[in-house]
Amino acid sequence: MKKIIIITGGAGFVGSNLIEHLIRKTKFKIISIDNYSSGFKKNHILNSRVNYIKGNTKNINKILYKKRNYINSVFHFGEFSRIYQSFKKFNECFEANSIGTKEVFKFCLDNKIKLIYSATSASIGNRGKDKNLSPYAFTKSKNLELLENLKKWFKFKFEIIYFYNVYGPRHICSGDMATVIGIFERLYKKKLPLTVVKPGNQTRRFTHIKDTIDVCYEAWKKNRCLHYSISNKKAYSILQVAKLFGNKIKFLSSRKGERYASALTNIVFTNKVHKRFGKINLKDYIYSFIKNKKKNK
Repeated sequence: MKKIIIITGGAGFVGSNLIEHLIRKTKFKIISIDNYSSGFKKNHILNSRVNYIKGNTKNINKILYKKRNYINSVFHFGEFSRIYQSFKKFNECFEANSIGTKEVFKFCLDNKIKLIYSATSASIGNRGKDKNLSPYAFTKSKNLELLENLKKWFKFKFEIIYFYNVYGPRHICSGDMATVIGIFERLYKKKLPLTVVKPGNQTRRFTHIKDTIDVCYEAWKKNRCLHYSISNKKAYSILQVAKLFGNKIKFLSSRKGERYASALTNIVFTNKVHKRFGKINLKDYIYSFIKNKKKNK
């Protein structure tokens, strides 16, 4: 009987929240494979049903070969996931997103294992014109293209979920892989100016991690081989978000690969994207964060 779920990137922000949710909602055993480039041991969910393995997705067949017949599904969330940083860490981005992901796809295909893949709004933005803006967007768009062909060639089954600027518990607050909201929270706590990349009017549909995980679980449970997006109905500019925190603002120079809008997409290739919208509002989240920090002074 197939009693195991694999989470690549299980020690990361999204992966750890997903594991926590699956432990509550299912009776499956869970194995995380993570190279800890942006994951942390502090994110481990302490439960006897969860096993953490340090390794690279390019070696997934070697790591899981003996368990392959017991695996129900693979959530592939363990990719390089930052736009600007993909220019500086080109090799790391391609190793994870091209070489590693190809091996994950092949492992699932060879062993008839269901795949749930985290796509990104960066690869489909501006009606697909943004897919070559950065190494990150390029690799992610090519993976979507590969999946589409695997479906045609081999009837490969998978779910795809498009993420939109996820934030919430366990998001990264410092270092190269920090998220926008994570950075702003760290700077707010230190009473430092919030850094905004010029021009500041870039818009994003910031989506809370709980809403994101709910859709990941929905896609896995329904098992209908569909494309889903999970975003917020309201888009905020980066400058608007910074102003919600109330600190002074410091502008940074514009960066390569910067997207200026986070648009919703209806169709990817010939697939309808089933839109889901988050219930948690960013403004409410920030005001709650500020209120708690003032209370705990």
